Amino acid sequence: MTEELPHILVVDDDTRLREALRRYLTQNGFLVSTASDAADARAKLSSLAFDLLVLDVMMPGESGLELCRSLSAGPRVPVLLLTARGDPGDRIAGLEAGADDYLAKPFEPRELVLRLNAILRRLPKPAAPAPSEIRLGRWVFDPVREELRAPEETVRLTSAEAGLLKALAAEPGAVFTRERLVEMAGADAANERTIDVQVTRLRRKLEEDPREPRYLQTVRGEGYVLRPD
Repeated sequence: MTEELPHILVVDDDTRLREALRRYLTQNGFLVSTASDAADARAKLSSLAFDLLVLDVMMPGESGLELCRSLSAGPRVPVLLLTARGDPGDRIAGLEAGADDYLAKPFEPRELVLRLNAILRRLPKPAAPAPSEIRLGRWVFDPVREELRAPEETVRLTSAEAGLLKALAAEPGAVFTRERLVEMAGADAANERTIDVQVTRLRRKLEEDPREPRYLQTVRGEGYVLRPD
């Protein structure tokens, strides 16, 4: 799956600078939209989702500081302020308005890219999606409850069996070495030899014929793979 590019909104009343930043940031791995003033920026913010704003302080009408201050009351969008005034008092005013960083003009475009990436790295990571249930013939494995269930019965797994099956179910169809399964399953897996024992026990619970497994298969010389329906 292709990783989605960070979407940046550049807000500056200087047309030449605005377009130069759009081209440079696009060439350096960002999706870029532009706005000529605060009103234009508000219109775009109301209809599009942005990962970060590059915002000029000195603009006609509503200033960048005023826009930044008002944005801090809504959903959090990181802001990097650009200004021709770089004295400490101005920087403090920008940070007090809610900005995440402050860059004085003139600046090196490469420094802007580095600062933007630094802000993006500090953002909280999105919560991992809840584990999905896995269907294995008549069984359904619930990784949250750590149980195998069928319409007529439920089998609660041991902590070691559940840890192993959860690790395999995290990437159905992927081959896991014993070493990796020990790491992913945690302390309950104990060691590589124990993995083989737990696989045998799991097969007895979920396979119709444990000697000819349909779902929990061995890949010779590599490890194990879970092949759900």
